[in-house]
Amino acid sequence: MRNHPLIEHDPRPRVAPPTFGVEEEFFVVDPRTRRIVSRAPDLLARARMSDRLCGEFTRVQVEANSPVCGDAADARRFLRAARRELARAADVAGLAVVASGTAVLGDPASADVSDGARYADIAAHFGALRESHVVCGCHVHVGVPDRGSAVLAAGRLRRWLPFLVAMSANSPFQNGRDTGHASWRTVAWNRLPSAGPPPSLRSLADHERAVRALADAGAILDRHMVYWDVRLSDHLPTLEIRVGDVAATAEEALLFATLTRGLATRVLTDVEHGVPAPEVGDTALRAALWRASRDGLEGVVPDPLTGESLPAAVAMDRLLAAALPGLLDNGDADLAADLLDRLRGRGSGAARQRAAHDRRGRFTDVVDHLIDHTLEGL
Repeated sequence: MRNHPLIEHDPRPRVAPPTFGVEEEFFVVDPRTRRIVSRAPDLLARARMSDRLCGEFTRVQVEANSPVCGDAADARRFLRAARRELARAADVAGLAVVASGTAVLGDPASADVSDGARYADIAAHFGALRESHVVCGCHVHVGVPDRGSAVLAAGRLRRWLPFLVAMSANSPFQNGRDTGHASWRTVAWNRLPSAGPPPSLRSLADHERAVRALADAGAILDRHMVYWDVRLSDHLPTLEIRVGDVAATAEEALLFATLTRGLATRVLTDVEHGVPAPEVGDTALRAALWRASRDGLEGVVPDPLTGESLPAAVAMDRLLAAALPGLLDNGDADLAADLLDRLRGRGSGAARQRAAHDRRGRFTDVVDHLIDHTLEGL
């Protein structure tokens, strides 16, 4: 892949391959009714890997948090092991877990908020918007040298957010209806006042002013509620890319993690060498994110920098080309290219959910499909 035709030779010295970590969120469902059920504590009480598995905002969700990974092999081992352990513990508790960005069956408003004063405060402050938290995503943390570099890297990643939404789309259904979107999680999550693409920021001071503005308006109760699609971690030396739906399979989660790490590696190199950030307008970016969330991998992905409306296949080629310098430096180029080809051959998670429904017109079949594929590969 070092001489891949999609990239030109770049003689600049590279930053060292960054470490990374992956967080995945899952829904807890009743395997008889296939509806979400507020029994995450029952599952977690039976789970091993207790230092890596935890609850989420509501009791219908559980989360797996990887250790710091040095390479793709580390991430692959964890993703597979965590999913196996969640499925095992769920089975012991008479439950199941599914990897979907939204709940196929079950009303998000019915989800019980997890214990804790912070969660109670969020629910009280944001009212019905608390339902926007009842979604499941995949978040990738990439190590950064310092917070100033992280701010500048985030600005350079803004262009690629619609591409990542399209690639990871896995939430067409909610509460027994087709939403008409491939990633309804993106739409539901972005209702929150501190969610969506990050503003274009040119310094750490700009970042701090933006966070203070959110706090002053009451749009966040604490810094952990800065929910931008790319954000600085407030407690780790990382840049967190959180724009993706949870992946239907561990292999797709690995693809998302390695591609985003590759992109981050490439833009950190740009930051180090003073390459100017592209000027991506907020309006164009938000419009592109919506279209990507509607169409997913089977439609059109607007490029918010150029204004082009790209067939998804072309958009994925462009995304891979952008990430390739970093993928090559990280040793992930062949893996990412292979997984992306396999994903395009099988179709997005959203398309596979719809195919499961269309066979008999039953949403229960979609949940069964998701239960099976949470442990299977592409």
